[in-house]
Order: sequence, then C-alpha cells, then structure tokens
Amino acid sequence: MNKPLMLLVDGSSYLYRAYHAMPDLRGPDGRPTGAIHGMVAMLKRLRDDAGAEHAACVFDASGPTFRDEWYPEYKAQRSPMPDALREQIEPIHEVVRLLGWPVLTVPGIEADDAIGTLSRVAAQAGHQVLISTGDKDLAQLVTPDVQLINTMSNERLDEAGVLAKFGVPPDRIIDYLTLMGDTVDNVPGVEKVGPKTAAKWIAEHGSLDGVIAAADKIKGVAGDNLRKALDWLPMGRKLVTVKLDCDLCEHVPGWPALEALAFKPVDEAGLLEFYNRNGFKTWRRELETRLGGSSPSHGATVAPNLQAGQTTGPTTGQSDLFADPPVAPTPAEKHYETITDWPRLDDWLSRLQQAPLAALDTETDSLDAMQARIVGISFSVKPGEAAYVPLRHEGPDAPVQLPLDEVLARLKPWLEDATRPKVGQNIKYDTHVLANHGIQVAGYVFDTMLESYVLEAHRSHSLEALADRVLGRKGLSYEDLCGKGAHQIPFAQVEVAKAAEYSCEDSDMCLQVHLALMPRLEAEAKLKFVYEQLEMPVSQLLARIERTGVLIDAARLQAQSAELGQRMVAAEQAAHEMAGQPFNMGSPKQIGEILFNRLGLPVVKRTATGAPSTDEEVLEKLSADFPLPAKILEYRALSKLKSTYTDKLPLMVNPQTGRVHTTYAQAVAVTGRLSSNEPNLQNIPIRTAEGRRVREAFIAPPGHRIVSADYSQIELRIMAHISEDPGLLRAFQEGQDVHRATAAEVFGGDVGSVTPEQRRYAKTINFGLIYGMGAFGLAQSLGIEQKAAKDYIDRYFTRFAGVRTYMDDTKQFAKAKGYVETVFGRRLWLPEINSGNGPRRSGAERQAINAPMQGTAADLIKLAMIAVQQALDEQNKRTRIVMQVHDELVFEVPEDELDWVRAEVPTLMAGVAALKVPLLAEVGVGSNWDEAH
Repeated sequence: MNKPLMLLVDGSSYLYRAYHAMPDLRGPDGRPTGAIHGMVAMLKRLRDDAGAEHAACVFDASGPTFRDEWYPEYKAQRSPMPDALREQIEPIHEVVRLLGWPVLTVPGIEADDAIGTLSRVAAQAGHQVLISTGDKDLAQLVTPDVQLINTMSNERLDEAGVLAKFGVPPDRIIDYLTLMGDTVDNVPGVEKVGPKTAAKWIAEHGSLDGVIAAADKIKGVAGDNLRKALDWLPMGRKLVTVKLDCDLCEHVPGWPALEALAFKPVDEAGLLEFYNRNGFKTWRRELETRLGGSSPSHGATVAPNLQAGQTTGPTTGQSDLFADPPVAPTPAEKHYETITDWPRLDDWLSRLQQAPLAALDTETDSLDAMQARIVGISFSVKPGEAAYVPLRHEGPDAPVQLPLDEVLARLKPWLEDATRPKVGQNIKYDTHVLANHGIQVAGYVFDTMLESYVLEAHRSHSLEALADRVLGRKGLSYEDLCGKGAHQIPFAQVEVAKAAEYSCEDSDMCLQVHLALMPRLEAEAKLKFVYEQLEMPVSQLLARIERTGVLIDAARLQAQSAELGQRMVAAEQAAHEMAGQPFNMGSPKQIGEILFNRLGLPVVKRTATGAPSTDEEVLEKLSADFPLPAKILEYRALSKLKSTYTDKLPLMVNPQTGRVHTTYAQAVAVTGRLSSNEPNLQNIPIRTAEGRRVREAFIAPPGHRIVSADYSQIELRIMAHISEDPGLLRAFQEGQDVHRATAAEVFGGDVGSVTPEQRRYAKTINFGLIYGMGAFGLAQSLGIEQKAAKDYIDRYFTRFAGVRTYMDDTKQFAKAKGYVETVFGRRLWLPEINSGNGPRRSGAERQAINAPMQGTAADLIKLAMIAVQQALDEQNKRTRIVMQVHDELVFEVPEDELDWVRAEVPTLMAGVAALKVPLLAEVGVGSNWDEAH
C-alpha cells in the first residue's frame, strides 16, 4: 500500500529565487509582482503534479534565531532584502493561503528547522515526504522516506541522488557542509576546502570526526588549513545542522498530529479577486472558465479584451517576456459545417473566392510531408465559422463523401490563385501535401507558426500552444481523436463528426491567432522585416529544396558500411585485448566495471544512480592518459556513423524520386538557424576522414556537378561589424588572414613572423570568445595552464578593446531588455539572463554574446538563398539548390551553367548586405559533396 504524501515547500528559498529569476513585472497599480508570479506558478504546478494530501509552505519569520545567539556573525554579510521583494511578501502569503496551502512561520527558528522537524514527524507518522527546495543544506534530511525536488531544475534527489550529486551520502552532508562552510550564511569552514576536497576527505576517513582524527596526517596547504580550523569545526557543525525537534505546538494545531496541514480547497472567489488585482490574466481566465462566468471587480479595474500588442499598467524591461500576452476576443458561438454534397461545397468555394483572407488546413495519413495524402480539408473565412470536407474517411460509420479527385479539381483554381490570400499553420507542410496531389498552391501570405517564431522564438509555436497563449482557448488534441502509441488509429478512421470539429477548430483558431499576432508584427518594423523578407520567402524556398531532394550513391554507402563494420570488429578485438577479457562494447555497466574495477582508472564523475559515468566527456578525459578509453571512443564513433548514415541513408531514398528528401525545421532554433532532420544533414561529422567520406555519397546526376558555396569566417566578420573594433575591421578590410593578424597582435611582432602554433592559438581565441569561452575553457582547448590562457585573453582584449566593449554592452542590453538582436532586427530572447541561478545566468550571458553573431549569420544565409534563387528563376537556370547546411549552400549544376554559378553565386551571396567588412563566399566544385569542399 502506498504511503500518503506530505509536501513541504521551502518558501523562503523560493521567494528569493522567484524574485531573481523573474523580470520586473508590475500589476495594474504599479506594484511589483514578479516574485508573486513565480511562486504561484510553482505552487500550482506542485499541487497539481504531486498528488499530496498534506502540505506546508514554510517561510522564515522576521527576527533573530537561536543560531544568532550561538554565533553573532551568523548571516551578518547578507544584504538586506530588496524593497521590491519586501513589498511582495504579504501578497505571497495571501495567495499561498488562497491556493489552499497551509502556511507556517515560526519565530525564533529558521524555515529549514521547521521543515526538518515536520519531515521527521511526518515520516514517523507513515508519510512519504517530498521537500521542494533549492537549498543544498536540506540534503541532510534525505532518508528512504524523504526526498528533495528542485522545481526550477526538475532535479529530484533520493539517497542515491544525493551521493551522486555531492559525493557523500545524506548522513554525511552535515560533515561535508562543515568542512566547506557556507559563505551565504557567513559560516566559516576550512579555508580553501571546496566540494571535491570535502567529499574526498570524508570518503577517505569516513566522517568529520575521522577527518579531525587524521588531521596531523593530511599534507599540504589544505592540511595546514584544517589544523587551523580544528577549534572552530564543532561550532561550524552546530550551525549547519538542521534541527529535527522544534516545538511547533503553538503553530500547528493538534501537534504532533498533522491534520491541520491537510490541503484546503482553493478559495476561488478570493483567488479571482487576487488575480484581478495583480493583473494575472491567464490564470484569471482559467478560473473564470471553471466558474462559468465573469468575475466582479471587487473595487479593482479588470482590463477589457485588448488588441494585440497593447498592455495595461506600467511595464518595465522584460515584462512582455513573462507577462501573459493580450488575449484576442473569441466569438461566443462556433458555426462548424461538414460538407458532403456539391451545393454546400460550391457555396463555400464562393465564400473562399470572395474572402479577403482564408485559413486552410489539411488532414492527412502521414507526418512525412513527401508521402502524405489528404484525408480531409478545412477552411475558415471568419472567426467562429469553418467547414470541413471529409474525403477519405473509412469504416462502417463513415458517411458518403465527395470524391477526392473531383473536389480537389474544383478547389484547384482557388488554391493555385496567388491573388487569393491564404493563412496556415506551418504552410510548408500543407504545400507539400497539396503538391502530392498535383496542386501548386499559391497565395500563402501568412503562417501563424512563423509569426509566433519571429515574435517569441523561445516559446512553443504549435497551434495548440498558440491558441492557449493568444486566444485563451484549448481545442481538441490529435491524441484526443486518435489515441496514443500502439493504440493510435489513423485519422481516416476517426469518426467524421469529431474529425470535422477538430479540423474546423484548427482552421478557425489559425485565423484568429493570425488576427491577434499580425498587428504585433506590424507595430515592430524590424520584426516585420524579418517575417516578411526572410521567414516567409524562405519557407516557400525550403519547400522547393525539400521537394528537389539530393541524389545518393547507395552502393557507395553500402561499401562504406561494410568497411566500417570491419573496423568496428577490429576496434572491439583491440579493446578486449587491452581489457584482458571480452566485454559488451555497448554496455556502460560492463565498460564501467572494466575501466574502474578491473583496471582501476580514476572515476571522473558519477551518474544519478551513483555509478561511475562512462559518457563521452569522461572517456575523452581518460583518453589523454589511457589507451582503452580512446579505443572505446573510436568504436562508438564508427558505430554511430554506420547506424546513423551509411546503414540508414540508403533506406531513406524515396522510391518515386530516387532521392533523399530531408525536412528543414524553420521554427526551432532561437537564433534563426535552420535544423535538418530525417536525415539530419547538418550533423554529418566532418572532423574525421570517415565522416567526410559519407559526403562522397551525395552525388550529382550525369551531366551535372555539385557546387558548394559557403561564407568565409562569417561569424568573425559579423563580430568585426558589430563591435567596430579597429583592429578586426582593418584585418578584414585589407584581406588579411584574420587569425594571423590576431596572433601578431596577441604575441607581438609582425604578421609574417607568426608561427603555425601561434596562429592555432589565435584561431582558438577568436572562435572561443565568440562562444563566450573563458580562461578555463581556453586552457582546456589549447592544453595549457589556466594562468597562461588568462594572459592570452587579457592581451587579446588589450589589443581588441572594441570586442570587450561589445561584450559588456551586449550583456547590459540583454539584462535590461531580456533579449538581444541581430543586425537585421531578429529578436533573440534570453529568459535566464537575470536568473538567480548563477550557472544559468552565466550561460545566458554567453548566449547574449554569441546569439547576435550566430543569428546574423542565419539571417545572411537566408538572404543569400532568396537572392540566388531569385536570380536562377529570372534567368531560367536549371541549377537547383539541393541543401542548406549552416553557412553553406549546395547546388546541383548542369555542366553548361557551371561558369555562371562560379561567377554569380559568390557575388550574389556577398552582396545581400553591406557590412563594415566585406562578405566573402567561397565556391568549390566536384562530382560529389566531399569533392566540392
């Protein structure tokens, strides 16, 4: 029988984290609401997901605690609570109670001690206990009945998880914390002893007492510092130990019984008023829907439905990133039709012909756009009104349907009429589907997926998510109709009435989402440019590229596959000889046993279960000193190449075209880059000879050549442009080798005296800084000491001060706005840029530096695709773009057009934008993709 669950929330920890993680959101009255927003979201999710019957949200009480009496300097270095957070404490307590959570604050003790006491009593009373916190100190509370969860990282720690994360079990966390100290609480530890040393000492000596007993034998500076701290350590241990026996009688009625901590019903009326008062529109709408009516104002002004792009109340900084977008008005009634006779189809066709804009959606029998056939089609020309034409539904209950070919023949003139504006969700897919039926659809002027992507690239762009976010509306899901997994039925077997509602809803919602999003794009000139001049034309061009496909030499791939198989056998045999016994090369467990138990190699890191890790990063580190890890890596690389490409690509050849047709995902990468899948053409490894040979199988048909055109050092050129650093600008403007020029600046001397090693160092620095690499990363990349790496970086910034200024200014802009921009105005959102989580914030700062360069490079290659294709069309060339991979365009070129392509394509690519440095595109030619490099 499952034990009942007690859920304990470290409210004090979370309100600080919510405050620092969220931007400066404001309610209608101008008061700060960011921390409130974060707390409500977390508590709602926890209560919904955990399924607990009892709970407490525990906050620190104001005033001193017993630890201040023991040690007056306890927490003395903490900054006072920010005023903007202090203002939110009372409303946070209020809303927590409205959500049905028991709230606990106990004067004289910290929240940690109340949680520790509650967890012990609850476990003794037969509960499982889940503590929601981000505080590592509470890992000491973990037992078989007590676990921790961090809702901000989705990390859940049981006993094995604590061991894997900290290197010590829960019952040694107190010893571990005592040795390290706690700078946040101003509790000293042993000087210069961090997590690794603390865990190592405890592992070697069993406990803190064991470490103290062995203090005279521990050598080096760490040993000296330990001996200096011996008198302090008992007090340190006392301060970091969470109390488990606090008297909670005055604060928990009936203590030690726990009935007072049962979840209470949500106070919906009070919550509705709270949401109104604080401007939480989405949650207000959800609650109003559940209550079945609108709310009274209770003295607060409720914002009416707004046009897209408008807001109410003060806004600052990044508030639009996290605040709910305005919700478009939704018609009170829906009028959906199912068309099964010609008069009704003709009526709708007339409406389509006259409509200023029509939404269109196809229902199909496959997600593979090149193979999918239509099952039904729907339209909407007015919010709340739509029609579905079932065409290939089957089963005993299926009605008589109009014939597919005749319906499409009647719709074809409208579908192919470029003067009849159409909107869709992911129009590239529907373009392929209609092309499968011989219809070259035209007139697609809007795509709601791309509208969302340009406005908020970091969010979900599915129609379901957009309807929820923009319209406050939830429709039927595909799983609602067809089921999941092995029990999922084809769409053709869905009952027509349900299929009609689903498809009509999609067209209707698509139209309404567009009507809400497009005014927001119209209001932002730069975003409108990105949408109209980049994303929409590229969508249509990608459909052409996907449809063209690329020719594959299957026989060559099969020969490579056989060769790779032989090399895998040889690598496996060599590995077995090194190990002294056979083992399964695909089993991390057996590899771990060989490496760490039999051969005694050092453990680099552990998995979540506490087992030594054998992932690629670990094997790379071990390979520097031991041959077997290197051989395992070689085997894995060969295996991945074989299974992913040489075995799989021949099976992906379309039987109708004889070609491989990848799919380019346009609305995935936040930087604007395209991604390729089924097959992924962008991940073919090119650093190894074996990987490059896979490219040999991408061939030109007879009478043609493969041409590759790619931008040279594009991100460094963009760095020079946006940083305006004189040294970088000069190097590119004078056509110098920028890495040699950088080496000359960093190492001194002239360009002609730069050694190959100095150039290699400079190249690593140039590209490393683009990706936010610091001294530690550079040292690892170059295999040098960290101090030397820091000296190189310092020298670089002395010589290229404009780059440092760009980096500093960009981070400040990102922190203020919540996003950075490309040269062309694409907005790259950074939700973690002001996070209270240090590693996440640092990661966002690195993204802030790199994203404008990577995003501008993505914009440039899209402009290049458009410009080149326009020239090909205008001059009736037979040359076709067959692939786009990062900064490279790959063409299939008739031999009689080769001279034109060699001359014109690099000129067109270099001319798509006027930067402060020249753009350079380089062209290669060959009978296959590899030769073209």
